[in-house]
Amino acid sequence: MAFVNMSGGAHATPAANTPANHGSPLTLLTSLFFIWGLITSLNDILIPHLKAVFTLSYVQAMLIQFSFFAAYFVMSVPSGRLVECVGYKRGIIVGLSAAATGCLLFYPAAGMRSYPLFLIALFVLASGITLLQVAANPYVTILGRPEAASRRLNLTQAFNSLGTTVGPLLGSVLILSVGAGVHAAAEAGAVQGPYLGLAAVLFALALVIARVRLPEPAAAETPADAGETAHASVWSHRHLVLGALGIFVYVGAEVAIGSFLVNLMGQPDIAGLSEHEAGRLLALYWGGAMLGRFVGVALMRRFRPSHLLAFNALVNATLLVAAMATAGQAAMWMLLAIGLFNSVMFPTIFSLALEGLGRYTGKGSGLLCMAIVGGAVVPLLQGVLADHVGILLSFAMPALCYLYIAWYGLVGHRAGARAGLEHTALRGEAA
Repeated sequence: MAFVNMSGGAHATPAANTPANHGSPLTLLTSLFFIWGLITSLNDILIPHLKAVFTLSYVQAMLIQFSFFAAYFVMSVPSGRLVECVGYKRGIIVGLSAAATGCLLFYPAAGMRSYPLFLIALFVLASGITLLQVAANPYVTILGRPEAASRRLNLTQAFNSLGTTVGPLLGSVLILSVGAGVHAAAEAGAVQGPYLGLAAVLFALALVIARVRLPEPAAAETPADAGETAHASVWSHRHLVLGALGIFVYVGAEVAIGSFLVNLMGQPDIAGLSEHEAGRLLALYWGGAMLGRFVGVALMRRFRPSHLLAFNALVNATLLVAAMATAGQAAMWMLLAIGLFNSVMFPTIFSLALEGLGRYTGKGSGLLCMAIVGGAVVPLLQGVLADHVGILLSFAMPALCYLYIAWYGLVGHRAGARAGLEHTALRGEAA
């Protein structure tokens, strides 16, 4: 299986790189996965914090996730084109610099106590991360044997989950505990120091990457090129389109659950925790995903990734229904456990959706990154439910998302793969 070289128009083959050349680039990429995971999970701390500062409804508070994840939809195609023009390395440097700029904007937003400026800062920050995602996810699948792409992406995503675990712990200490019990202006300013620190780290990473050499995949002719007319466009790959919907609902469900957990755990009929205590427990949700990804890498040596995906999705749907029916602290622990089964979903859906795309891999990656906009839409829809039927019952929204993911793992991805095999057979007959 071949992949597109996004620094030009040539087509790349993993075989062109020896395994000895992959260690350093993968290590560097892994650090990027860690830092954007940390930044993303900090949104779950910002939501209860800014909800209290600006006295927001649930729908208004979910505009934090909407502004952040809407950037994936708006900026994925431009990011893909940029990476195709300038290559992986320059694309990553630009992405890190844009994300750092977004972090810097938190300082004036807090100083002016402007919620709209916070939302603009989040959009700029996420635009940089979108560029990193468009470049880094397919790059990881390229650097190694094609049959190990899912395991490799799961491994790097495990460090992304380490970042999402550290984020709530840092946020609960640096933001929620500092802001508690002080006047509104000081509470808004609690975000300034942490985000200035993140800006410094992002700029430093950009400088490091600018000074090191990242290999570009070698050019090679691919079967997909020879049969280019078999698929007129990236949209004709059904398993990719269904996979994009899978990414949409998965990211939406994962983000929605994390977004509401702190407020849910503060409810008297659930656990009655303070925001600081709930923020620390939120790390268990993201930490479960980290643990599950390491376990998932091992399990994928024995089970098909698609079967593991379907199993985990069904478990999560069951946990959500049970939590809504149970309430109390039992519901809290069931919802926190969902992180463990979220673990392999994003990288597995991503890999299944890109399978067999050949020269369309770069465009397919851009489409999948656009689908991350689910993180903007699903939490907003759950916010509508929370304002009308209560926060616990609103978790019916992510339950529906997991049911679709289970279907994709069992059936949806196979329809496209079967069609791809038929096209391959036709190309062979034509040859």
